[in-house]
Amino acid sequence: MSLHKSKDPYADRCPIRDVLERLGDRWSMLVLFTLEEGGTLRFSVLKSRIADISQRMLAQTLRRLEQDGLVSRTVYATVPPRVDYALTELGTSFLQPMHGLLDWAKAHHQDVHAARRAYTAPEAIEAR
Repeated sequence: MSLHKSKDPYADRCPIRDVLERLGDRWSMLVLFTLEEGGTLRFSVLKSRIADISQRMLAQTLRRLEQDGLVSRTVYATVPPRVDYALTELGTSFLQPMHGLLDWAKAHHQDVHAARRAYTAPEAIEAR
């Protein structure tokens, strides 16, 4: 969900905005990379591998990723019901270019943190 609704009529059709708005949230990439690493996983396993995500947020994230065609959900008629999640072909293809971003983040994580520590915000100009 976006806090800012663009007035640009093209915004709703813009591929960059559309995809990044959905996948640029806090959890989607972590869920996708976890599924890539672990293969088909049950909800509880996903939850344990992403320790700081709440159950509610994981469920919402998985629903959105399923809606976008990046994750598949398979329900087995057992007691209790078993639900498995896996990357789809579309999800796998999405992660291919994302590995470059992941590699960059790993290589420059300390640099970004150092820049944040060194940053001094400009002083506000007093209104006269």
